Amino acid sequence: MLDLGVNHFTGAIPRSLGNLRLLEQFVISQNDFSEDSLSKELSFIISLSNCKHLRRLWINENPLNGFLPKSIGNLSSSLEFIDATRCGIRSEIPSSIGNLSNLIGLNFATNSLTGVIPTTIKWLLKLQMIDLTDNQIQGAIPSELCYLLNLEGLYLAKNKLSGVVPSGLGNVTTLRYAYLNSNKLSSVIPTSFWSLRDILGLDMSENCLTGSLPAEIGNLKALVYLNLSNNQYLGGIPSTVGTLQDLQELALEHNKLQGLIPDSLKNMLQLRHLDLSFNNLEGEIPNSLQVLSDLQYFNVSYNRLRGPIPHGGPFTNFTNLSFLSNEALCGAPWRQPCTSTFQHESGTKRIVMIVLLASGSVILALVISIFLMRSKLRKKTLAPTQNLLLMAIFERASFHELRKITNGFSESNLLGSGSFGSVYKGIRENGIVWAIKVFDLQLEGAFKSFDRECEVLSCLRHRNLTKVIGACSSPDFKALVLEYMPNGCLEKWLHSNHHFLNMKQRLDVMIDVACGLEYLHYGYSTPIVHRNLKPSNILLDQDMVGHVCDFGIAKLLGDGESMVQTKTLATFGYIAPEYGLEGLVSTSSDAYSFGITLMETFTKRKPKDKMFTEELSLRRWVQDCLPDSIIQVIDVDLLHHEGGLVQRKIECISSILQVGLSCTTYVPEERINMKEILRVLQKIKLQFIKDIVP
Repeated sequence: MLDLGVNHFTGAIPRSLGNLRLLEQFVISQNDFSEDSLSKELSFIISLSNCKHLRRLWINENPLNGFLPKSIGNLSSSLEFIDATRCGIRSEIPSSIGNLSNLIGLNFATNSLTGVIPTTIKWLLKLQMIDLTDNQIQGAIPSELCYLLNLEGLYLAKNKLSGVVPSGLGNVTTLRYAYLNSNKLSSVIPTSFWSLRDILGLDMSENCLTGSLPAEIGNLKALVYLNLSNNQYLGGIPSTVGTLQDLQELALEHNKLQGLIPDSLKNMLQLRHLDLSFNNLEGEIPNSLQVLSDLQYFNVSYNRLRGPIPHGGPFTNFTNLSFLSNEALCGAPWRQPCTSTFQHESGTKRIVMIVLLASGSVILALVISIFLMRSKLRKKTLAPTQNLLLMAIFERASFHELRKITNGFSESNLLGSGSFGSVYKGIRENGIVWAIKVFDLQLEGAFKSFDRECEVLSCLRHRNLTKVIGACSSPDFKALVLEYMPNGCLEKWLHSNHHFLNMKQRLDVMIDVACGLEYLHYGYSTPIVHRNLKPSNILLDQDMVGHVCDFGIAKLLGDGESMVQTKTLATFGYIAPEYGLEGLVSTSSDAYSFGITLMETFTKRKPKDKMFTEELSLRRWVQDCLPDSIIQVIDVDLLHHEGGLVQRKIECISSILQVGLSCTTYVPEERINMKEILRVLQKIKLQFIKDIVP
């Protein structure tokens, strides 16, 4: 055995390894070895073919950045394990891999593998685990995988796989974990899949799966984790799901599910995470769910639910964030009290409903007309004369009223200034407070900025984006009336001596921001790039909920566009490299800005802090200190003010900063997207609540 793992070795791996004829285990994990051959072929693997007793090959986490040799199948027939995770491998998987008939574990996760999964994999009859997660593999999942009757773990997530899930996989009764999420799989999950009675984890999220959830889902008695979110499932949630009594996490969000929440969920006593948000569910939340004492996360937002919110058991810990945008939920402290209206409809209500239905066609026609008009406006740059059409979407506000409620736009009412104008506080006669953003029309780009904010904000409705109440537009005056945020911006709370946010508050705010950006990127028909995310553009309402603001330079991506070029730059320090150097913006550039803001939030260091130079940036500083010296970068106030369980808090912040690093890689394609960012941060929060919060 030769074990050189977890060091700082550099340079090429010598070909003379092949002289070690009796070598059984070769370990160089977590070093800085690279490949310096001109062909970029990993030649040391070729040399290892002389080691006829080799059983384990661990080369993971080295920047090899090369190609797998086509002769990889010439390695020892005794080889049982290959781990090449995070090696920068950029080739296809050679078909000769099928020669390694004694392989038990094959791990090529987090590389840049291309091409398809070779069909010769069917000859690896002893294979128990294959991990190809986070690559660029295309094509269909080969049916040849169904020959691997000893397979326990199938990890193919985060690739570009398409087509259907092979029905034969349901015959691999040894399967315990199947993670096929974040691909382009379509059609329905084969019925044979629902016979895998011993499977523990199943993740098919973020695909294009259709159909309905079958009653046979209740056959998966051993299941602990089930994620079918972000697909196109229709129909109801089958009541048989309640028989999954060992299930701890059930994620069905972002589908088209209808009907009632089944009362049988009360039988899932191990359940800790339940997400049914962004569907079309109706009726009431079953009161029986109060018995789920282990439930830590619950979300039914953006459905059509109504009636009283349960108030016992785990529901005592859930906030309004779990119940947003439903038809008529009531009974919680933050909502209206329940009345008998929810239990019994009166005769008067029925008459009103009949009248509304009779006039429904007229209303529908009007809505469609407005929608078509707005769609046309989005497809071209707005001219000044078109502002009047767009203003119909907002409440009209007169110049005289705005001037009156801001005391003539006096400095005493000034909330802040931006690139294209100033924001004032205005108090109306009825006591309602507005924030009025007045554009300085003398500044170049102010007209365009106003039009762009109108265009973007008229299309969007999300709790974590600034809400537009009204607008005032004339040739010589333009202003937007916005929802007032009494707690100001995140920058104030991070860098003022008179304000402080604890760990949970900071994490909550960044999750709010991630929700807003995820909606911009994926929640609307046209992806929207914010382009100017930073702490000063994150506002906090009375409940300290974060809202993304300032869409003055936002960019709407056209049909099929993933990246566009612009001459308008945002704030240096927060913009992605490709944006600053070439003017290229995409949703990945927003992810970069989010990552920088995330690191600033937990280090309390601005990216343009005087300590940073050309050689040392905020990202480099954090990267160099992770994981062993992480305490050097953490905002000392976090540990000083909160006390207790310091080590667990350090571990939590370390995980958060690792997300920031994943957002800010130099190459845009290597950054994680906002869906993944949001999911990881939510999991970190769950762990934080479990380990730290009393």
